[in-house]
Amino acid sequence: MIYASNFKTNNTRAYTKEYLKTLNEFMGKNGIKDEIYIFPTSTSLDTFKNISLNITIGAQNAYPAKNGSYTGEIGLEQLDEFGIKTILIGHSERREILKESQEFIAEKFNFFKEQGFRIIYCIGETKETRDMGKTMEYLWSEFDGIDLEYKELIVAYEPIWAIGTGVSAKKEDIDEVLSALRAKVKNPLLYGGSVKDTNIKEILSIKECDGVLIGSASWKVENFCKIIKNGQKG
Repeated sequence: MIYASNFKTNNTRAYTKEYLKTLNEFMGKNGIKDEIYIFPTSTSLDTFKNISLNITIGAQNAYPAKNGSYTGEIGLEQLDEFGIKTILIGHSERREILKESQEFIAEKFNFFKEQGFRIIYCIGETKETRDMGKTMEYLWSEFDGIDLEYKELIVAYEPIWAIGTGVSAKKEDIDEVLSALRAKVKNPLLYGGSVKDTNIKEILSIKECDGVLIGSASWKVENFCKIIKNGQKG
């Protein structure tokens, strides 16, 4: 299984270092073999030596350029410094709040694809879209310009109405969407949206679910460790 934590604009450089130390110790002590992805803030990126090979550090965002005059952005040159080869692209907060267009998102995808990055590509519909019965039509539109055959692609389905609300999508709704996605996506499929230690087992029991992308419930390391532990089989 895949467990990914998106820190968003939370946690400091110092806490991120302690977080990874605690997480690493937890994984070793409990024999955790799952794939773990951590996406800290850009100011917290580092080489983070002596952590498990199971733990991958990724970038929440980057500009599709090696470097240049893009005030406030980081580029490939900055990611290369820390050996970062994993990135989140298409998160609903960048689409909705920061107004990234599908065209620009596809541009970012293709730039980092060319660089061989592992890409966790996020899709998700609004409550209004779901209520109109147009969920899949909307989700397919978010794949415009995206290579679904890219071998380093991971798709994360995060219904916007479930992110940070405490209300996770129902198991049957997640199952329906992931099953539809599986018809065209052969790579891992994640679910994100109010994932927590009390519902992780049920979510991971969904046939086409290969893991989870977690926000606020993972910002404290003890909570993330509990989610991982509760998600173990057996």
